[in-house]
Amino acid sequence: MSETQPLEPALVDLAARFGDYLEAHMPDVTTADVEAMERIHGGASRETFRVKVHLRTDPTKPGEHRGLILRRDPVGSLIDTDRDVEFNAYRAFFDTTVPVPEALFLEMDTKWLDRPFFVMSEIPTGEAQSPFAPDPYGELAPKLGEQFWRHLGTISGADPHANGLAEKMEAPALDACWQKELAYWEGVIDGDQLEPHPIARAAIRKLRRSPPPPAQKLSVIHGDYRIGNFMSDEQGDFTAVLDWEMCHLGDPLEDLAWALDPIWAATDPNVPASLINRDEGIALWEKSSGLKADPAALAWWELFSNVKGLGIWISSSHEYATGDNKDPILAFSGLFCTAKHNEIVAAKLLKSFEEAH
Repeated sequence: MSETQPLEPALVDLAARFGDYLEAHMPDVTTADVEAMERIHGGASRETFRVKVHLRTDPTKPGEHRGLILRRDPVGSLIDTDRDVEFNAYRAFFDTTVPVPEALFLEMDTKWLDRPFFVMSEIPTGEAQSPFAPDPYGELAPKLGEQFWRHLGTISGADPHANGLAEKMEAPALDACWQKELAYWEGVIDGDQLEPHPIARAAIRKLRRSPPPPAQKLSVIHGDYRIGNFMSDEQGDFTAVLDWEMCHLGDPLEDLAWALDPIWAATDPNVPASLINRDEGIALWEKSSGLKADPAALAWWELFSNVKGLGIWISSSHEYATGDNKDPILAFSGLFCTAKHNEIVAAKLLKSFEEAH
């Protein structure tokens, strides 16, 4: 983004009001001029803007040019989440081995930008890749794959009491983690489906008939840990783990299963996130987290992840069809991703039926 590029007309008012907000909330700053602002498309749970600001504490001195990320609540969203969940998660993992941006401001008063928002520092290097690119990392895949699973293991192994998240989030009993999550996503499907979804319903019945064992520990769950939600640079180094808006506490296998979901592997379902082999990734996660990936329990959580995915895609269809949000990503998710996850779930249910008969 060029710092001298004129602001898009639609963003002029938002940029001016954001500058006013910064001046009001940064005690040492006398002027905060927004030099550039652009919408970052791709996510659908927040409106995200990359912002360049010029901060002055003394009008006689040059001041500081700084990059910020503004995340504002949308009018309609693919998933309904609380912005303070994401804000608190960033704060919990800032200055740890898991790279995250610094969370700066959380604002609930709608007088500033019409809707609640939060502000965090911009990560200056790296970019995220599309889950649907055929070979997004090339020869860097092994190096990034080791970091991908190691960072997830670190998140899973973290103590939510030590990092403060246990005080800010619901802490389910170890034997109730699965019930809480399955009930939530079943409720999402109940509320947003525009047509019957018999494959999802069959999967939910199967999950209820054969619940997993209690969680081995109560973990921080990122909630959407996958390709597309981390940034890496040209040297193959992670620069940020992003998009913590679905963060919660639960069974650590939930995050592992979501990261393994075949929908995040463009060409080979055995190479999650288009990085390294599935078995190698699970071994790295176990080593980093100090936890075990029991195959039967993991299989339950993998089927649950498919149902969760269907819940998200069904919601995206609802938002787009009802006109609450006309972002094209919602239409794509509702069409392509629903069909893909239905295919994955149907294959699992058929295999289970054939093995039982």
